[in-house]
Amino acid sequence: MKHFWYLLPLLGMFFLGCASGSSGSGAAGGRLAACPNSPNCVSSEAADARHKVEPFRFNKDAKEALDRLAEIISGMKGGKIVERRDDYIHAVFSSGVFKFKDDVEFLADPEKGIIHVRSAARMGYSDFGVNRKRVEKMRNMFEGR
Repeated sequence: MKHFWYLLPLLGMFFLGCASGSSGSGAAGGRLAACPNSPNCVSSEAADARHKVEPFRFNKDAKEALDRLAEIISGMKGGKIVERRDDYIHAVFSSGVFKFKDDVEFLADPEKGIIHVRSAARMGYSDFGVNRKRVEKMRNMFEGR
């Protein structure tokens, strides 16, 4: 019985991670959803440094750039595209052990030659920088670094 109390918090985290909540994702009015106040989200449309990341830049066709991002997502561990439109990609990444889910979105602005990005955890308060690291890894792959 003594060990049960040690396992209880882990079981709680497991079941919370399996919940199919949403991180407030979605594109409306040509913009991605804003990040919440918690530090488990980054966005190229955020005004504050805590949540801000740079958008992805492209020189060619927006469709070609989004096709490249779709390839990158499909090749990354735990990544799955759940929605794809001409100017938008919504992917979900699941973590290894507890299957926590993060929503990652891309919205192309062909006139400016940029793709806005938003990456947010569905659960918890802090993500220990996981979303920021994932976006930067994807940027490096996108830019061929």
